[in-house]
Amino acid sequence: MRSDPATSAVPLRGLGGPLRSSEPVRAAPAPSAAALLLEEAADLLVVHLDFRAALRTCERAWQGLAEEPAGACLEVKCSLCVVGIQALAEMDQWQEVLSWVLRCYQVPEKLPPKVLELCVLLYSKMREPGAVLDTVSAWLQDADNQGLPEYRALAELHLQRVLLPLGCLSEAEELVAGSAVFSEKQRLDALQAISTARQEQKHGQSGSEETQKLNQEGFSSHRFLSLLTLLRQLWDSAVRHFFSLPFRKSLLAALLLCLLVVRFDPASPTSLPFIYKLAQIFHRIRKAVASPLCRPPVHD
Repeated sequence: MRSDPATSAVPLRGLGGPLRSSEPVRAAPAPSAAALLLEEAADLLVVHLDFRAALRTCERAWQGLAEEPAGACLEVKCSLCVVGIQALAEMDQWQEVLSWVLRCYQVPEKLPPKVLELCVLLYSKMREPGAVLDTVSAWLQDADNQGLPEYRALAELHLQRVLLPLGCLSEAEELVAGSAVFSEKQRLDALQAISTARQEQKHGQSGSEETQKLNQEGFSSHRFLSLLTLLRQLWDSAVRHFFSLPFRKSLLAALLLCLLVVRFDPASPTSLPFIYKLAQIFHRIRKAVASPLCRPPVHD
């Protein structure tokens, strides 16, 4: 098949313009080893759901990145962190996310905004915002980070998800007042949210004081009831001891002794009043023993 003369007359064009016959054809740059490992880790995470293998692959890629130029692998480095964070979260090891990320970047100020945002959202969702408080504060105070376009979004996220839930209201006011990235409306809205949180904090403190007072009163009542119970137990123990078998034997012995004395002298003029009084005493003792208040409790 013959080629069209018009077509053959047009020079081939590459990325840098027309190619001359003496210039070699430029090939697309081969992906680095870290980029290939990134694709493998993402495949293990999304397709195979092998989260542990995905995390190990990310760590292998990190070791390979140490041999490449720092500026050429920033995007791959950040993507590896995202895959690693997701793998740890899927394995329910989210507590290790921040330490794992800081092990990769060494210092908080060097964390990419996307990675820091994922950390804040993760720990906030798990109700542990205090874990990222120092890390985000250090990142926001860094002068190089303050010029990034993501700075304002991270400052707002830090305010809403970390400072306000933790009750760090003074730090929240310093962030709003000291940052120039907030517009006037955003600053007013943030100060209003801080004021509302402060009022809720005061109401919560007063409520906790009232609860503590009620708990103390309840504790005093409990102690009083415990004291009454102890006194009742002591009283029951005393009654049981008082009406025990040796005491009844002593009463019987005293009765026999009195009868013997009276029997030896039945003609004594004082015998009848004595016997009458003795009978009254035993009648009272019998009624006291038979009374339900003084009768010792019967245990099953």
